[in-house]
Amino acid sequence: MSAYIKEVENGSPAQRAGICAGDVLIGINGHRVRDVLDYKFYSYDSRLEVELERKKIKIRKDEGEDLGLVFETYLMDKTKRCANNCVFCFVDQMPKGMRETLYFKDDDSRMSFLLGNYISLTNLSEDDIDRIIRMHISPINVSVHATDPEIRKKLVRNPRAGECMGIMRRFCEAGITLNCQIVVCPGLNDGEVLKASVSDLLSLGEYIESVAVVPVGITKHRDGLYPLLPVTKEIAAETIRIVDEFGEKTKKERWDRVVYAADEFYIKAGMPLPGNSYYDGYPQLGNGVGLMTLLHEEFSDALDYTEIPGSIEPFAVATGVSAAPFIRKLIDELQEKCNNIISAEVYAIKNEFFGETVDVAGLVTGRDLINTLRGKTLAKRLLIPEVMLRHGENVFLDDISVADVERELNVKVVPVENDGDKLLSAMLAI
Repeated sequence: MSAYIKEVENGSPAQRAGICAGDVLIGINGHRVRDVLDYKFYSYDSRLEVELERKKIKIRKDEGEDLGLVFETYLMDKTKRCANNCVFCFVDQMPKGMRETLYFKDDDSRMSFLLGNYISLTNLSEDDIDRIIRMHISPINVSVHATDPEIRKKLVRNPRAGECMGIMRRFCEAGITLNCQIVVCPGLNDGEVLKASVSDLLSLGEYIESVAVVPVGITKHRDGLYPLLPVTKEIAAETIRIVDEFGEKTKKERWDRVVYAADEFYIKAGMPLPGNSYYDGYPQLGNGVGLMTLLHEEFSDALDYTEIPGSIEPFAVATGVSAAPFIRKLIDELQEKCNNIISAEVYAIKNEFFGETVDVAGLVTGRDLINTLRGKTLAKRLLIPEVMLRHGENVFLDDISVADVERELNVKVVPVENDGDKLLSAMLAI
């Protein structure tokens, strides 16, 4: 196994040692380098013997300092594809004709450790498991969904799905921390099944760091797929009750709750969101657990110390249907502090692209934004959540660009991070 070096960072230990772009990395300190995990693990020490295709080079550097090598791909090889056929897979519910990358299903333990992706464990070989334990790759994020082997097989539709608890137990015994995710599908893994799953996970002990319970997402593009049921108000309330029952018990045994329900459950149940202290440092923000509470906390704190300008240019905010009432409350707080000198509108964008059952901001498309707001008298500035856009780009999921929206609506579009301080600054245009 070898890795082509695309670039060497200026001033890095590798550059100082004479390694060049175009070199091929074979191994470090006698160990073959297969991918980014090998590279990071074996290059951690301060004294290295780096084997290139053309020669061996000795390098001295600070312990933990990166060598400074850039490879053709981040992982240095291909991303592992998902081997499952989950009944709730969102990728299977995508409409046809979108860009190819949106249909790729990854399930790669390296991306779990390095990027926080969730994995199912079904495509891990015994060598993969041993390597994770040997290198102490931690934390690992696991999509569990159910701990009962037969129920998990039905959900994930992979004959190896039933091995999940055994693999997680081995990881915990090796001191590897796990963050877990359960996607609740009514009639399949809610209620008593959910109770059993959470109980099983907590039985693994202190190395289960957190468990996020999230509702299944259902789009209108489900022809020929498993007949999933949506999460109702009653199921949402029952799920919160189950989660809180375990959370209160665990809080007494440990310093944190461990198990948390996603914000969407509270919205669907019509229940108030918990306060800041409930979330124990927000270990599951990526699963939408506590996002709104944290945003409110940051916004309120920023409002306390920010000097309000004498005049504020009118603005509008466009967001998903579920978040719109929450954003309206933040604006009401701002208006109260400003003695109602600001003019602001909040628009809930109905999702025609995926269907109205999808109401989160991150899945609002450019076309739905345009269609909802066309013909409305907008302020000069339209604030949108940055999560509507492809990461690092000004393009929506449907390939409509920010520039397209600005041209169609004749308004300045301002993407805003999910950060209360930055949201307030964007509203005040400071």
